[in-house]
Amino acid sequence: MIPIGLKGHSEQVVTESLTASSVGSGLARVFATPMMIAMMEQTCHVCVQPFLQPGESTVGTRVDVAHTAATPVGMRVWCDCELIEVDRRRLLFAVSAYDEDGLIGQGRHERFVVDSRRFQLKADEKAMSCPAQNQ
Repeated sequence: MIPIGLKGHSEQVVTESLTASSVGSGLARVFATPMMIAMMEQTCHVCVQPFLQPGESTVGTRVDVAHTAATPVGMRVWCDCELIEVDRRRLLFAVSAYDEDGLIGQGRHERFVVDSRRFQLKADEKAMSCPAQNQ
């Protein structure tokens, strides 16, 4: 059982590879929105992993966040998450991201607990049935 109220935290320094200009989401040399979202997803995933059964993992299914402030290269960013709802295999998190100047983004992130092997097999079967994959 994964407890509601479970919290997670991660942090990193913004490098060139994490900027909007580097990942193609814009031209600015600031922390890219897709990288902020990836950090939020990873923080939530890592947070609950110790509570899962062997062979289980989580996959992200929904993200609803606002990126409200720019963070330049070299500045430290961090993410905090809190599990706010559990509905069988569905997990809902409140997520917030900060830099050394304050809040830069916040919202909600939904994940589902899956059997890792079955999930991957289903994805692999989909790839095999796709004509473009078989050329």
